[in-house]
Amino acid sequence: MMTLTTINTLRTKLEAARFAAAREGRSLKVALVPTMGYLHEGHASLLRKARAENDLVVLSIFVNPIQFGPGEDFERYPRNPEQDLALAEKEGVDLVFLPEVEEMYPAPTRTQIKVSGLTELLCGASRPGHFDGVTTVVGKLLHIVGPDRAYFGQKDAQQVAVITQMVQDLNWNVEIVPCPIVREQDGLALSSRNVYLSTEERQAALVLSRNLLEVQAGSQAEEVLTASTLREQLRKNISLEPLAVIDYVEVVSFPGLEPLGPEERVDDQGQDGDILVAVAVKFGSTRLIDNVILTKKVNV
Repeated sequence: MMTLTTINTLRTKLEAARFAAAREGRSLKVALVPTMGYLHEGHASLLRKARAENDLVVLSIFVNPIQFGPGEDFERYPRNPEQDLALAEKEGVDLVFLPEVEEMYPAPTRTQIKVSGLTELLCGASRPGHFDGVTTVVGKLLHIVGPDRAYFGQKDAQQVAVITQMVQDLNWNVEIVPCPIVREQDGLALSSRNVYLSTEERQAALVLSRNLLEVQAGSQAEEVLTASTLREQLRKNISLEPLAVIDYVEVVSFPGLEPLGPEERVDDQGQDGDILVAVAVKFGSTRLIDNVILTKKVNV
């Protein structure tokens, strides 16, 4: 395997355009795995799936400033490009797109992509404008690289739903591939932001996965719960952890992200799609998200 060098690390849109031109007519399937870097095993799982399903794998590493709000952690977001390139080489990545902010945004951004209806709730309610930044940068990356498939982790299930809707609405010829959440052995969902947690905060954060996985197990055991009861139970159980400051606990349809009514059962056969049970909770200064998806039962 070739060692990653500046030769196969793309830093400009022009280099990416040349890459796209070079593959024309060769019937090669290209995958894009968009990330903000500080890669971990969750990202590696995306790369492995992309590698197994495509001829070429492109990894993008870009901390996107326009998806961060005032006072958020853009400047201190963890970065380690050398470590990222080593992981990319290990996972057989063909090309890394590693642009600077000035390359992606050479002038103030006057055009943004907005997906209405899916971005005003959950994380969008507490981070206004966040998803406009996400969809805009993902749209730019899809246009620059021109992949056949793009891979996203299900940990940010709202992001998956929003990007899938954007691609469908704009008739872009790319398949959005969601991939399962990867967790530590103790259940904590992998996140680049986990590095912010103190030892005590990290232990406290296990309250999220512990309760969500219990919800999932209860659903599989056909435990009957209304959406209201489930929300209240989750909120109460998470609140028992003194370090947990809840942003939201929500139960919505997936991928439609429609809130379930208080008396709707989470096993309701009439639901449109599956059910997303999602939480966002702060531990100290670190805001973590996690979720489980309850698959709708089908009568046979």
